[in-house]
Amino acid sequence: MSRDTKPFFIVSSGRSGTQLMEKVFGLYPQVEMHHEYLCTHVQPLAVRYYMGLISLDEVCQELSTYHGAAINYSTRGFWGDSSNKLSWLIEALDRLFPNAKFIYIVRDGRKVTSSFFHKLGHECYDDRSTNILQNHIDHPDQLSAPPPEKKYWWNLPPAGSAMAHEFRGFNQFQRICFHWGEVNRWIQRTLAPLGESRKRIYKLEELVSNPDAVEDMLSFLGLPIDQEIFSLIKHPHNVGTPIDRLLTDEQRLDLMTIAGDVMRQFGYDRTEEYRMEYDSIPEPEPSWATSP
Repeated sequence: MSRDTKPFFIVSSGRSGTQLMEKVFGLYPQVEMHHEYLCTHVQPLAVRYYMGLISLDEVCQELSTYHGAAINYSTRGFWGDSSNKLSWLIEALDRLFPNAKFIYIVRDGRKVTSSFFHKLGHECYDDRSTNILQNHIDHPDQLSAPPPEKKYWWNLPPAGSAMAHEFRGFNQFQRICFHWGEVNRWIQRTLAPLGESRKRIYKLEELVSNPDAVEDMLSFLGLPIDQEIFSLIKHPHNVGTPIDRLLTDEQRLDLMTIAGDVMRQFGYDRTEEYRMEYDSIPEPEPSWATSP
């Protein structure tokens, strides 16, 4: 790794401002910033590691040829990747880059699950892709691995885990709830051993409403504070379909049943679900985004 390039990683569940962070930090000429760097390599790697199919040593070896090489050849003072895929690989990143810093962004599970379901349902835990991965995991000697497209590689509960059996009967929205809860638990567990000088946690709702939080984030990384950055953060990014849908009563119950511990931990169970405001005209709901 280049002695002069400082790596940092932004982790989250996804749909929580990771692409926004790419735009924010990409404004700095001293930062080489990425969003989901080499996603087709990293996402299958993350799933296999979470499910116990490969070792930490194997993950480190792979990441050293991806992120390690990229950082080594970077000509900038900072190299960043904002990626929910890396959320499952914090242990490997810590081992490879002992001086790296981590920013963990959490967002209301109601907004995240709704966004995944209504806006990215074609590439996130759809029935067919999930079944293909599950069948490959169940019969690795008989069925080849699916291609490294996003839609095929979303974490399944490892065999023998508390939710492994129940998960097989989940619908798409319930699987998304599992993802939101489990990735936030995993991030907190794997960030816990790191010293406070190497990690920060922010709620997305705090970043978009409180300039002090944005200043703290920039200072944490050692970047100059620019007031225009806060103006950029206040506006939604990576919207795709500019439409906001509140959860149904059934969906809220599913979320609280599957990931209520995380909702309560961050106090989202004590607030009303907020609405997003978009300037553009809403598009029609795609055909695949139907209620479970």
